[in-house]
Amino acid sequence: MKILVLNCGSSSIKYQLFNIETEEVLAKGIVEKVGMKGSFMKYQKMGDEGVMLEGEIIDHKVGIEYILGVLTNKEIGCLRSIDEIEAVGHRVAHGGEKFDKSELITDNVIAEIEEAAELAPLHNPANLKGIYAMEMLLPTVKQVAVFDTAFHQTMPAKAFMYALPYSLYKKYGIRRYGFHGTSHKFVAKRACDILGVEFEKQRIITLHLGNGASATAIKYGKSVDTSMGLTPVEGLIMGTRSGDVDAGALTFIMEKEEISANTLNTLINKHSGILGISSVSSDMREIEEAAAAGNERAKLSLEMYHYRIKKYIGQYMVVMGGVDIIIFTGGVGENGIESREEICEDLEFFGINFDKQKNKVRGKEAIISTDDSKVKVMVVPTNEELVIARDTQRVVSVI
Repeated sequence: MKILVLNCGSSSIKYQLFNIETEEVLAKGIVEKVGMKGSFMKYQKMGDEGVMLEGEIIDHKVGIEYILGVLTNKEIGCLRSIDEIEAVGHRVAHGGEKFDKSELITDNVIAEIEEAAELAPLHNPANLKGIYAMEMLLPTVKQVAVFDTAFHQTMPAKAFMYALPYSLYKKYGIRRYGFHGTSHKFVAKRACDILGVEFEKQRIITLHLGNGASATAIKYGKSVDTSMGLTPVEGLIMGTRSGDVDAGALTFIMEKEEISANTLNTLINKHSGILGISSVSSDMREIEEAAAAGNERAKLSLEMYHYRIKKYIGQYMVVMGGVDIIIFTGGVGENGIESREEICEDLEFFGINFDKQKNKVRGKEAIISTDDSKVKVMVVPTNEELVIARDTQRVVSVI
């Protein structure tokens, strides 16, 4: 079975084509600057060098037409016919409380995704554009929605509720939902496979550290707490997002700066986090270079970043009554040798014995704790696209 996986952003479309029986990636790439000047498409057939194709891509439908066209191109494509695509899996950011697993896309499911767009205005509308486009371009092909929030629907109310008037939860669904669920689930299960232990018998803390970042407590196979909340702003300090901040500070800023809710939303999403503290960059590599050169605010941003993550590790160990495995994933988690070392420093009293030599690894699976460490610390590269492809196959195979 050939499955096309789509991850549509507001001005981009990431894609991968899988032969799901072998879990082989046949081709992958990205369409960027959709609806903007200078739009282009990157494409790579596995085993070949990648190519970049420029053209006017006015909307997501045109972008997906480009993708389908390249996949079937006689010179560089990997499909004889578009009919070889038997299913399409879509990353959908927010499923609200309605979806605790991936679902076959129907009119009712689309309506629920549209309703949840109020909770994820930057993500769900873009995800829907890909769904609408595929309905027009391949109307007979089954589509599956894989929700970022689904894995976290096992959280108990004491973890997902906010201490706000209960009526606001009932009226608007204001609660913690969490994100990066496909990533947290994948790396946790993969770590257990590597260690040869049962997923349902482990207490695991997963740290998805990229430009967006989140931590999750997974107890005996279920997400019991996670750092992101109603939106992806809450929790860890991120590239441009603030993470945890006193709500009173936000109303204070609105009053003093005389700004609207929309402007405040831009402030905490686009101009805060590592970038806001350092005024250097949201890229961890550039921050580390600036800190090494003596930039004090870059140093401060790194200290705050690592400190916040350590706090969440401690919280989740208490919540689960201990921890068996800690996993680093995401761009920073997989490649940030210095960050991993700083985060794990002084945690020996928890039974976490870090191995600095083993930690000298980037972008590949590794155990980076000592052999005698009670807690296994690991690097596990994430593969959200593979999770989406697997879930798509599972859903369509039972229809």
